[in-house]
Amino acid sequence: MKVRSSVFASFILISEVIGIALFLRGFFPVPVKSSLSAKNRLSDLPAEPLTGGSVNSSRLPQPLFKRVVIMLVDALREDFVFGPNGRMYMPYTRHVVERGSSNSFVAKARPPTVTMPRIKALTTGSIPGFIDVVMNLNSPALLEDNLIWQAKTAGKRIVFYGDDTWVRLFPKHFMEYDGTTSFFVSDYTEVDNNVTRHLDSTLKRDDWDILILHYLGLDHIGHISGPHSSLIQPKLLEMDDILKKIHSALISKEAEGSLPYLLVLCGDHGMSETGSHGGSSEPEVNTPLVLISPAFKRKVGMEKPGVVEQVDLTPTLALGLGLPISQNSVGRLIPGVLDETSLRDQLRFLHLNGHQLSCLLKDSILNYEKEAGFEQFRVAEKAHGSWMKLYLEGNTSEVLTNMGKKVLKQYLEALAAMSSALSKQLGKYDLYSMIAGMVFVFQLLLVLLLAMPEALSGEAAVDLPVLSVLLSLPFYLLCLLLASVHVLVCTSAESSCYFCSLSWGLVFAAVAFSSAMFCILVSMAESNGGPLLNSGSEWSLSELDVLLLAGTVGHTLSLAASSFVEEEHQTWYFLLNTLCLAVFQDVCRKYFREQRGSGDEEDHILPSKDYHSAHPKAEIFSEKWLALATPPFTLLCCRLLRSLNQTGVQWAHLPDVGHWLNSSEHRTVLSLLAAFCLVLIYLLVQRRCSWVSKVALALGLLGVYSYRAAVGNVLFPWQHSSRATSKGTVEARFVYVFVLGILFTGSKDLLRSQIITADAKLKSRGLWEIYSGLVLLVSLLFRAHNLPVLCCCLLIQTLMAQFIWKRLHYDAAQTTIMHYWFGQAFFYFQGNSNNIATVDISVGFVGLESYVEAPAIFLTALSTYAGPLLWVCHLVCYLSSERDRSPVAVGHGCYCLALLRSVPAAAYIVLVTVLRYHLFIWSVFSPKLLYESMHLLLTAGVCLIFNTMEQSHSPSKS
Repeated sequence: MKVRSSVFASFILISEVIGIALFLRGFFPVPVKSSLSAKNRLSDLPAEPLTGGSVNSSRLPQPLFKRVVIMLVDALREDFVFGPNGRMYMPYTRHVVERGSSNSFVAKARPPTVTMPRIKALTTGSIPGFIDVVMNLNSPALLEDNLIWQAKTAGKRIVFYGDDTWVRLFPKHFMEYDGTTSFFVSDYTEVDNNVTRHLDSTLKRDDWDILILHYLGLDHIGHISGPHSSLIQPKLLEMDDILKKIHSALISKEAEGSLPYLLVLCGDHGMSETGSHGGSSEPEVNTPLVLISPAFKRKVGMEKPGVVEQVDLTPTLALGLGLPISQNSVGRLIPGVLDETSLRDQLRFLHLNGHQLSCLLKDSILNYEKEAGFEQFRVAEKAHGSWMKLYLEGNTSEVLTNMGKKVLKQYLEALAAMSSALSKQLGKYDLYSMIAGMVFVFQLLLVLLLAMPEALSGEAAVDLPVLSVLLSLPFYLLCLLLASVHVLVCTSAESSCYFCSLSWGLVFAAVAFSSAMFCILVSMAESNGGPLLNSGSEWSLSELDVLLLAGTVGHTLSLAASSFVEEEHQTWYFLLNTLCLAVFQDVCRKYFREQRGSGDEEDHILPSKDYHSAHPKAEIFSEKWLALATPPFTLLCCRLLRSLNQTGVQWAHLPDVGHWLNSSEHRTVLSLLAAFCLVLIYLLVQRRCSWVSKVALALGLLGVYSYRAAVGNVLFPWQHSSRATSKGTVEARFVYVFVLGILFTGSKDLLRSQIITADAKLKSRGLWEIYSGLVLLVSLLFRAHNLPVLCCCLLIQTLMAQFIWKRLHYDAAQTTIMHYWFGQAFFYFQGNSNNIATVDISVGFVGLESYVEAPAIFLTALSTYAGPLLWVCHLVCYLSSERDRSPVAVGHGCYCLALLRSVPAAAYIVLVTVLRYHLFIWSVFSPKLLYESMHLLLTAGVCLIFNTMEQSHSPSKS
């Protein structure tokens, strides 16, 4: 069965997306949880150890605190409190840390450092997985054992104000609440005022036991302008005043003889140097934890804060309030909280924590007895029983005290070891689903590779032996074998598998598809031996072909190292520079060395006589020098763009040109640069648009500058820098109107060329106008300092198309690979990386008054992948405009794109499967896997467009 290359590539890519979705479903593990369905209760707590006693005491220590106020400041970095600027940012908090009755710690948050997973960690004590990054957009109710449920069950009255994620996670748990939208990052004032307005009345009342405040303004400022913005200090001073107000109110309410209060200041995660979060850099994972209570010793000076895990707060608060620890908590008691309690109570608290961790260890690890922490806990428990026996006998000697301190130390070591072991056991993988998805993807990749000679031939078609395979005996035998394996795995699996939960109809379809793919692979291998074994191939590789092939394969192999994943931009920068040098060599060969050649070689390489007669000699001369200048100019642009945004992990903290431009003292320079870039963007884009689109584009770009001026990024000549900023909603919507107008005009021309008249010029103009609308939308979403990235992208595209790809007669495959390389490099020129923290979610709210999920996700994804998207769209326009080429170039371009995205995606799936038990893959490989799947989905969409274009060529060809 003959299938066009574009149709074949589209089918393969869509199938790969399904395979990767199955793999991701198995890869993102279920977090460690107890096998017991019920939640912990006070009646289930173990008795106090007692050696030789007939009846052990079940006495529980008295709660440490009567009231708890948790003030959670979103994105509060530890250096905002403990750093050199702490006294300037939060003076009262710093005074309490240095001189007050407090305990201070640096609490380490585990990646992903996103709000919803961190709230889960703070309330359950467990470590959420990367799947919670997706769940963060629409948080479901939290059903597992957690601190809020335990407090409500015990009759504690809970009041909450702040991020509405808490309300979605804990519905019907709060006596009183007022939630604020967390995703509308343009607002950093009202979102906090809506929390503070309740404080005065709430602090005067006595009808609550736990007060939770979640402030979002600091996080929103980080997303908008970064941690070094001029808005940071006023916001931190505001938070400091609120803490002072709460602390003063709690002191005035304190009564003689009653239990003391506890005031907790903490952050859910930190903030990267770019102002975002989600990754595992030190500024993102290090958060301050300040515990303030008269139950603690008064400090006499600044002490270096200790380091604890963020999940350690969960058991500390639970036992401090007299509640059971959540079943799935992997945290351990913070020792400093117990310093002023009796030794017996300290040992009892640690024993309760150790018992809970040991039970979770039994459920999570098969050979739990071999764990050092479990054995240490058993030893400490026995020693605790001996100490209790002496204590109840009335022994008051110093030997008893020393023995108690030794037991205390044993407990602390056991808790640390068990907590560490549980933290490393991040989850239980669905290995069957992972392997099934990996097999699907690899089968499809091998089919792509074996079909390469036919797909890139003159016909641009692939002959698939589908009918002969479906009627063959091996196909049915393989279906029977795979079905048997499926039944065997699903009946013997210890844990639930997603693939096993599917209906038999879907399973049979998957089994039949995999069997058919395997038989097609064998048939194709027998018929042509593949591209590597086919000795009769007529392919001849040029130097550029070798570079493109070696670079693509080398990049794929580099993904096996975590350092290369973290710093992948360096790989693409190197490959792009090498590509420019290779193209420069081809240009020199064309215009200099081979001009001295003769005969047939000259006819193939130099412009024809018709070309010389149609173009004056001076024009040919200027064209030659422009062609020679294009590769060095591209190198210069790439070098300047590298300095614009520091990215990656290791050097992301270093200052860059973007930081310099965004500083308030250089706003005039940024304004001039933005205006120049917008003018140049108009000149580069308008040349192939209709006059209506030209006017809309000009007004739209003027609206872009007006929007940036409204939000305070740039200045109008008559505008003072002290002018109050706004959200720029009206200006952004003004631009959206022109974007929609240009897209409508382009779509109308494209449909007319496809349906009414087969006009190639009209189709080319329609595609370009759609591309122009996309450029206008991206210019609105890009931050002002990133407009040079868009400007250089368009300039390089124009020069390469005019003087390189056309003049050097590069074929569709070479042009496609070059577009792919440039797209990948420009993804990093934007400031992106394989770290979730570099995703700029503030662009999702450009022109919106409130949080609307669908447009916010669309705009964020478009801004993040603008670089690759602009280059693949330009590829579509370029191949469509080349009317002198064979129509099969469209099919070749689609096939090459599919191959380029499939090779690294398949290799990456194998790598993640092999390294799935290594802890570091969660902060490095998981975001990269999500990026790869998004790129594959994007390529599938582009191939569908290619397919539509190729269909439009078919009538004219016939």
